[in-house]
Amino acid sequence: MKLSDYLAKELILPELESATKSDVLNELVAPLGVQYPEMDTDHAVRVLLDRERLGSTGIGDGIAIPHGKLEDLEKVIVVVGRSRKGVEFEALDHAPCTIFFLVLAPEQVAGMHLRVLAQISRLLKDEEFRKAFLSADDLEGLWALLKSV
Repeated sequence: MKLSDYLAKELILPELESATKSDVLNELVAPLGVQYPEMDTDHAVRVLLDRERLGSTGIGDGIAIPHGKLEDLEKVIVVVGRSRKGVEFEALDHAPCTIFFLVLAPEQVAGMHLRVLAQISRLLKDEEFRKAFLSADDLEGLWALLKSV
């Protein structure tokens, strides 16, 4: 299983503009409305915010992995974002988040959802990968990096 199986170049945001958790979630979900016009992006954001109320998906080391399940989704989708300035995301280590991997999964495929989250977690534990991610010049650089894992 490769991460790029769940990711499209159009779903990589190399420079997030948002400064708050809810705005980041909206910004990460926005390109899904273009890629998947049938998706109710407002509902997707509400699902993500509901999940955040259970506990922050900011896991530390500048990483957040917001995730949720949607009934009408047919496959797991990953959206990747980067914020060079960092966003207060109520992370476990209280540090701003700079690396965002958003995962949306169909309601009925819990196993795949968990495997994708585990793969992302393993990848982001690698300090060299995090450095390469943060130092990639642009969308092309991020896409090349993400396709390689």
